[in-house]
Amino acid sequence: MTIVDVLRRNRDQYGDDVCLVEINPEERANRHVTWKEYELIEPTGAQPYRREITWSQFDEKANRFANLLLSRGVKKGDKVGILLMNCLEWLPIYFGVLKTGALAVPLNFRYAADEIDYCVGLADITTLVFGPEFVGRIESIAETLCQGRMLIYVGQPPCPPFADPYYEITASASSEDPNIPLTEDDFAAIYFSSGTTGFPKAILHKHLSLIHSCRVEQNHHGQTKDDVFLCIPPLYHTGAKMHWFGSFLVGGKAVLLKGTKPEYILSVASEEKCSIVWLLVPWAQDILSALDRGDLKLSDYDLSRWRLMHIGAQPVPQSLIHRWKQYFPQHQYDTNYGLSESIGPGCVHLGVENIHKVGAIGKAGYGWETKIVDENGQVVKRGDVGELCVKGPGVMTCYYKDEAATNASLKDGWLFTGDMAQEDEDGFIFLVDRKKDVIITGGENLYPVQIEDFLNGHPLIKDVAVIGLPDQRLGEIAVAIIQVEEGKTLTEEDVNTFCKQLPRYKRPRKIIFADVPRNPTGKIEKPKLREIYGASRLVAAQNAG
Repeated sequence: MTIVDVLRRNRDQYGDDVCLVEINPEERANRHVTWKEYELIEPTGAQPYRREITWSQFDEKANRFANLLLSRGVKKGDKVGILLMNCLEWLPIYFGVLKTGALAVPLNFRYAADEIDYCVGLADITTLVFGPEFVGRIESIAETLCQGRMLIYVGQPPCPPFADPYYEITASASSEDPNIPLTEDDFAAIYFSSGTTGFPKAILHKHLSLIHSCRVEQNHHGQTKDDVFLCIPPLYHTGAKMHWFGSFLVGGKAVLLKGTKPEYILSVASEEKCSIVWLLVPWAQDILSALDRGDLKLSDYDLSRWRLMHIGAQPVPQSLIHRWKQYFPQHQYDTNYGLSESIGPGCVHLGVENIHKVGAIGKAGYGWETKIVDENGQVVKRGDVGELCVKGPGVMTCYYKDEAATNASLKDGWLFTGDMAQEDEDGFIFLVDRKKDVIITGGENLYPVQIEDFLNGHPLIKDVAVIGLPDQRLGEIAVAIIQVEEGKTLTEEDVNTFCKQLPRYKRPRKIIFADVPRNPTGKIEKPKLREIYGASRLVAAQNAG
């Protein structure tokens, strides 16, 4: 069974049921429109507040796009890039690509023009689908992109002259299923790594990875046909899509929310009767801060169907979950760990029954194995820190066209994650830090995540990042970048006093009050921070102090 077979089954069993809803919260004044009406809207630039499609329409749109691609020469094994913001078209286009036997290649919407050009070349993309937000970036590299490639524009007119208009060219394509034979062993997708150490790597996955991620997510969170999943993170990333896969597997409805403000999340969860919401740490923090300030009142919303809040993509402060449960005591909570190399979340998960272990990422997920090893690849004693490795049906085939990187990360079927971790006496795994982010100060190893977790316990700290920067005497020192809660005041002396609870060697040597940058999947952008607060700036600050 492949993931496109699941779509066919949903079409046959639940054809008239709504499967996807798109909400544009900035456009509340605009009426609800059908998909067909949207295609005929004049180019006013306005978006409707709400759009929806059924499983039959989803499958029809996927078939039309698949047949359009096949008629233009796309064949099994080709690569089709998808550069879109979250929208109702995103997933039917993705499945249309898969129905041809080609590989879907989602691209990060934050990529600059040179990064788009690089990824298109690295992944051997022959067709690129893009939205109106990217016209300027695509236009700047169109001369090279158009050489031997088809570009398809998904948006209201006018269509750029170097591209074909999606709505026009798919309208006349056949709605019949092309029924290209596929097995779990066929290649399905290329995803890109976060690119935190330079240009991203291309990660090759088979259909087996995709269908396994459906089973993992549904096994972990027990989605039923009646659940409604609120999807906020970007669909280009494995995290958002693979969490949706749990609902997809049972024919459940999903809501794509285009916005992350606390009032948007709560109002849409209320209006659409959402039962499962996956949040990133910053969004959960923003909701709690808004409730603390009284900007939002829970009594204004009907959240009675919301049963599960889960978080992934980055370490979760224990203090955040304790605060969350004060406002939402009825919520089940789970955290999920995964990488694009392991087809997103779920290779390790906490489990809703283990909230007493908040702070851990959990144990091996459904169908997965884990181990923690030292620098020689030997399993460490329980309690010791080592590199987390995972093994299972969702591990990538390879880094596409990068044998050296593949050999460094894949050994005997085990994926070496680059994350440092330790296991407690009950077998629960705790993330310590990224291997490359470990700070060595005066010969001692410091794990920034541990310091960040401690600092997040301060009631006036909204977000924090700890990085290592060069020091002549100690080699490196720990520097804490602290984002203070809105409207609150915190001093360096306050922070240093709070940190006296830490062993002396773990205390940050420098405090900087500033915003903490995070990428679209919620991960702290530590390379950016190291660049901003580099050696010369730090030395100058130390001398001034």
